Amino acid sequence: MKKLLDILTNEMARAFESAGYDEKYAKVTVSNRPDLCQFQCNGAMAAVKEYKKAPLMIAQDVVEKLSGSACFKKAEAVKPGFINLDLDDAALRDYIAEMSESEKFGLEKPEKKETIIVDYGGPNVAKPLHIGHLRAAIIGESVKRIGKYAGHDVQGDIHLGDWGLQMGLIIAYMKENDMDMPSLSELEKIYPAASAKSSGDEDFKKKAMDITYELQHGNEEYTKIWQHIMKISVEDLKKNYEKLNVFFEIWKGESDAQPFIDPMVEKMKKDGFAHESQGALVVDVGEETDTKEIPPCMILKSDNASLYTTTDLATLVQRVKDYDPDRVIYVVDKRQDLHFVQVFRCAKKTGIVKDDTKLLFLGFGTMNGADGKPFKTRAGGVMRLETLLSDVYEKCCERMKENGGEMSEDERNDTARKIALAAIKYGDLSNQASKDYVFDIDKFTSFEGNTGPYILYTIVRIKSILRKYMEEGGRTEGVNFTAPASDAERQLLLLLTGYNAMMQGAFEDTAPHRICAYVYELANAFNHFYHETKILAEENTEQKESYISLLLLTKGILEDCIDVLGFEAPEKM
Repeated sequence: MKKLLDILTNEMARAFESAGYDEKYAKVTVSNRPDLCQFQCNGAMAAVKEYKKAPLMIAQDVVEKLSGSACFKKAEAVKPGFINLDLDDAALRDYIAEMSESEKFGLEKPEKKETIIVDYGGPNVAKPLHIGHLRAAIIGESVKRIGKYAGHDVQGDIHLGDWGLQMGLIIAYMKENDMDMPSLSELEKIYPAASAKSSGDEDFKKKAMDITYELQHGNEEYTKIWQHIMKISVEDLKKNYEKLNVFFEIWKGESDAQPFIDPMVEKMKKDGFAHESQGALVVDVGEETDTKEIPPCMILKSDNASLYTTTDLATLVQRVKDYDPDRVIYVVDKRQDLHFVQVFRCAKKTGIVKDDTKLLFLGFGTMNGADGKPFKTRAGGVMRLETLLSDVYEKCCERMKENGGEMSEDERNDTARKIALAAIKYGDLSNQASKDYVFDIDKFTSFEGNTGPYILYTIVRIKSILRKYMEEGGRTEGVNFTAPASDAERQLLLLLTGYNAMMQGAFEDTAPHRICAYVYELANAFNHFYHETKILAEENTEQKESYISLLLLTKGILEDCIDVLGFEAPEKM
């Protein structure tokens, strides 16, 4: 289904061409002065240079050709040369009716279905998830869901940290203390103890490094311990990510990239890309257009040990082999920007990926406390993710008690969990990913304002109206839209027409925050319409059924939006 703005632009293009002007000036946009008009075209201003004519005269010529247009009920030229436009109510009704009958409400299918890998998560095994893992999980899951909704083949890769020094430290500590295969609770104590010991005991640290080397070169004893640690860690990670409604299609880690490192390095040497510099093996990735120096991408250290760059490049080799992706999106802390500049340039330069493969870095900012510093526990430590979820859940339970309403205990618990997840995810995603933000539990759990619970409350309100309508014997099949009966209804309809353009833009720009901005505006528009309109008390059956069609469409779009954001609405609140 064509986007409404494209349809209106095509209509304007015919008018421009008919008036003797190039159709390239016919672009229609949503008005930035909704008090004056719904849409606008500023092309006459841009056409002045080519046609040596006053912009108002050009605009008047074009408007004259719009006389009798089925699209516009108002088209006027205003000084100094703007064209103000209002959509015809019948055209608005027909477009909305087609949206309501279309798959995904008219979202256009992509010209080419892309294969996309989203790299997010990145936890180290043998450690519990903490709030430092929150943003990657929330943003990455939404980016993946948006891509799938847009019609692409998208897979999320957790990219586990399962092959580094932490494994050597754990195994060394176990050996030194004569420990058997640890349980999960024991494992969570071992790593901090081993890490602390290594910082003051050089012999222990060297032993851990030696064990890491032996593990990575096939030592059977260490491999069995590693496999056990992986099993219990992955089971726990899946359980905790599921609480966040976050799921990965690919459960691979740095260990899976290990077999690809040596062949990759040899090829870089053979092709003349890798060379020695101060004992290390590097690939130059600086470009003449750089405004600041980009250091060479280090492939191996002077002792032939690999680095994160090595592993990330080898992982790309593996992804090309397994999936041949058109696009790889990395959702990682924005402080890793230089690292990914080096990795992406090296991957393109050495032919690991094709020239037209899109490598995108979506760097996110910090989640801070009220003091503006990274969020901590009251004791000043890093908060476990399950603790944060529990705290927000308890706050939502308090909010629900304040609101009243009758629910069973199971209903109340399930509803509180859904509201808590919406509070956390919307609180994060409503900010542009690259920006730092303050995690404010009181604000995020509020049922009013720009919050997840407010969006859920709007959906629940619509569900309640529809339930009452059906209980009164109403029908939803075969009901039609009528032209808008009020300004509040018209504004809601106009906002709904922008859905497919918004969703496509959110995918193209990797921008979940755009969806948040849209659902908040849509929720406000619906609530304004609700307060201005007697929906169930409407006596005209045709008008009442049209209102119900509008409610169904609004509910469907809101639910699709929050689904790609990664949460869902309860039946009651």
